[in-house]
Order: sequence, then structure tokens, then C-alpha cells
Amino acid sequence: MSDDELSIDANIFEEPEGFLPPPPESHYATYDRKVSHAEPKQIRMKLVGKSPLWGHMLWNAGIFTADYLDKHATELVEGKRILELGAAAALPSLVCVVNGAKEVIATDYPDPDLINHIEYSFGELSQKVPQISDYKVKGYIWGNNVKEALYGDEETRDLKEDEKFDLIILSDLIFNHTEHHKLLSACRQSLKSTGKCLVVFSPHRAHLLDEDLKFFQTCEEYDFKAERIDMINMTPMFVEDEETAEVRSRVYSYFLIPRW
Repeated sequence: MSDDELSIDANIFEEPEGFLPPPPESHYATYDRKVSHAEPKQIRMKLVGKSPLWGHMLWNAGIFTADYLDKHATELVEGKRILELGAAAALPSLVCVVNGAKEVIATDYPDPDLINHIEYSFGELSQKVPQISDYKVKGYIWGNNVKEALYGDEETRDLKEDEKFDLIILSDLIFNHTEHHKLLSACRQSLKSTGKCLVVFSPHRAHLLDEDLKFFQTCEEYDFKAERIDMINMTPMFVEDEETAEVRSRVYSYFLIPRW
């Protein structure tokens, strides 16, 4: 072949080997339980390497939620049906399955990689603990019909009362301001009249704290009453300007109480 001839046998549009960096690999995070009687004392989670949905991080809100559920397991977890929305690392759900819940369903966006990582963490925990609660890991898009997504039931769209949940966990979700109504719709569909939603969040964008807090006004449109539990400070998740560090370090916690 002469120098000015072009072979089309090869894919001329293929990037040269090593041109693009490899995608970030899966990694692990560990959580040390703080209650004295904890067994196991440590829980390990497998996280995706990178996620536009932020599922590759263990968040302060998730740690606070896990601490709170461990401490209040008798009241909130034992014998209860529990649903977690936007689970990501699924730490609160993992804490619930070792605290005697009746059933735990951990959900997140139906991305196969994300769901597989959550399932891995549950599977690994089940190998270490002789007996954990029944659990499921499901893909669920906020605002969609809960019964269809969780149980594949397209004929009866409403959950029966005994199919609903005693506790719904929303850990670091409400920074998605456009999703407030969808989150609250899912909670309204799914919560027992005797149940509670546990909502925990940090204001990662300090200037939008008021928008975060509007969630607890909007909840009234769905027949929920918001009750603040606590506000603590933890090390901010992101290194940004010092001026907003105190606000970004906050972890707020609330219950949503049904009024129906």
C-alpha cells in the first residue's frame, strides 16, 4: 500500500488506547456503630466509583441517620416495615436489618450499577450476621406509583394498609428542590397512618438553605406535620469557602407525622 492510501480495515474513529482515563473503580466505606451492644460493630458498604446521582459517597446525613436509628431501634425499627428512598450507600437500611426490622426495602434510581452495589452490601452483611431482617433492593423513581415499582402490581395501584410502611427514610434528598413534591407523593402513598418519615439533610449549598427548608412547608399539602428533632454540626462534606462552613456543617433532622 502506498503512503497516500488509507486502509479502512481499522476503526479510524476509535480513541487510541489509553487516550481516555478509565472510569473510577468501585470503593468501600465503613461505618463504626456507636451503641455499646452493637453487633456487628462495623458495617461496610460497596460504593460505585462515580455517580451523577451522588451515590458514590457516604454522606453525613446517612451517618447521623444510622446513629439515630441504632440509638432508637426499639421504637423505630424493631418489628417495623421500613422503606428508604434514594438509598445510595444504603447505610440506614443496613442498620435497620441488623436491628430486628420486619422488612426493609432500600430503593434508589434504577441504574443497574447502583442497584448492584447496594445488593452487594446487603449480601456481604448477611454473610457476617447470622440472622438479618428480610430485605429487598429495588429501583424506584420518585413520584411513580410505589406499588407498581416495588411489587410489580399494575392492576391495584394503591398499597393496602398492611403493605404500607411504619418508617420511611429520606437521608440527604431534599437538596433536590424540584423533587420535593415527588418525594412527598411517594411518602403519602406509602406511609401507614401510624408511621413516621425520618428526614435528615445538610445544606450543602448554604445560600439555598431556605429552599431546602421549604420542604417542611410543602409537606403540609400532603397532610404531614413536620416536627424538628435536632440540628448538629459535622465536618462539611466539601471543601469550599470558610464563610459558609458553619452552615454547610449542619445536619438537620425532622419527623414527618401523618395527619390523616
